[in-house]
Amino acid sequence: MKAVVHEGQAGIAGLTYREMEEGLPSSGEVRVKLKAAGLNHRDLFVLHRHKENEPPLIIGSDGAGIIDAVGEGVTSVQVGDEVIINPGLGWKENSDAPPEGFEIVGLPFHGTFAESIVIPAENAVLKPAHLSWEEAGVLSLAALTAYRALFTRGQVKEGMNVLIPGIGSGVATFLLQFAKAAGARVFVTSRSEAKRQKAIELGADKAIDSESDWAEALNNQKMDLVIECVGAATFSKSLNQLRKGGTIVTFGASAGDEVTFNLRAFFYGQFNMLGSTMGSGEELEEMIQLIEQYKLHPIVDQVYPLDQFEQAFTRIDKAEQLGKIVFAIE
Repeated sequence: MKAVVHEGQAGIAGLTYREMEEGLPSSGEVRVKLKAAGLNHRDLFVLHRHKENEPPLIIGSDGAGIIDAVGEGVTSVQVGDEVIINPGLGWKENSDAPPEGFEIVGLPFHGTFAESIVIPAENAVLKPAHLSWEEAGVLSLAALTAYRALFTRGQVKEGMNVLIPGIGSGVATFLLQFAKAAGARVFVTSRSEAKRQKAIELGADKAIDSESDWAEALNNQKMDLVIECVGAATFSKSLNQLRKGGTIVTFGASAGDEVTFNLRAFFYGQFNMLGSTMGSGEELEEMIQLIEQYKLHPIVDQVYPLDQFEQAFTRIDKAEQLGKIVFAIE
């Protein structure tokens, strides 16, 4: 089968589109013929975490397709089922944190940027009928990350003021859609006027320039909840917008891992700061119920064939996208 493979060099330079051996499902596993796969920032990080001296690795964490083979003992799904890939391996029930041994498809195990993938049967989840293949292929990792951060960790409620800095990413667009479905008032930031306008079209109550004075741009409106995925570039600004007793949930650091903030202001403000990452199989099921209830559609930015992976990676690396970048797989 054809696949996007990383080997030999760090970064995008180590990627090739080439033949790899197609897997066969063992007991408890299924093989999925992939129709679409979604590109995530994680895939950029994997290009540096996967070392040059390690065996070739098919990257990619998100995907959707049709089951074409099942291993012994599989009864939850069958050949012909249309499914999405739950990329989280070994995290079934919702818990305070992932269990020991939790991994994500695409490192250390082969991922979804290929014509097929073998996964545990429990990680093949029936595809929502109202979604196209492209929409289903980008769903799991980003949407599950958004769902846990917003609902499980952030405890979003109707009428809350929610701030989402950096609206361009796939997770951020899911956060906007989910928060609006929950009845929250949603405020977003972006340096891009086009992205701010698109956010308004998607339901944001206000979109402000990331380079502006946030307090002034928000008319000193304080937030009940901030979902922070940018990192050092926005963290202090985000914290300054919280009401006393408010909560900030962080799950990403694309603009820097280390932040500095005023500890005294933090404890006098009675703020709550929570970490989050990915989510459990149980939360994925809850998320799909939400998506089906409100007939939500992932925001698709661009669709590329797998052999045009360089263009797709360059686009996400430059943060040019709004929503999800998709690979269409024949």
